[in-house]
Amino acid sequence: MPAELTTFVDIDTTPERLWQVLTDLPAYAEWNPFVTEAAGAVVEGERLSVSVPPVNAFVPSKLRPTVVEVEPLRRLRLWSRLDRLALPGVFHVEFTWTITDHDGGVRLWQQDRFGGLLAPLLVRSLNRRRLTSFNAMNAALKQRVEGTPAPRPPDDESL
Repeated sequence: MPAELTTFVDIDTTPERLWQVLTDLPAYAEWNPFVTEAAGAVVEGERLSVSVPPVNAFVPSKLRPTVVEVEPLRRLRLWSRLDRLALPGVFHVEFTWTITDHDGGVRLWQQDRFGGLLAPLLVRSLNRRRLTSFNAMNAALKQRVEGTPAPRPPDDESL
């Protein structure tokens, strides 16, 4: 069984608009049912502060992932050792969001990859619970992006 979970959502928008919403971490509390709080700079090497609903005793509700890859308008990747476990290498997760062009809009791929000694034992339970959360986040993100008009640049006449 692979130690990963992947979902996607098609959104009628541009990569720029999706990236804007995806990287506006303070606004997550307004729309995101899965990541209920997020703070920090989306810059490689930075650590974020993220709150998610507790999944089980092994996955804390407060995470401090490190931003490991930022490819604007295309990919955001975070990595986190799950801090409640005392030994490094026991359990960690890599979160990746990838934006691809799709049918006049974009497709956002959301993927969690689990690793460490406990990953094979925990993945089935985590996937069942997280899939519901991922789908709720995808639906809320789609509504946020499609339901909120993108800021328009000023007309030349207004300058």
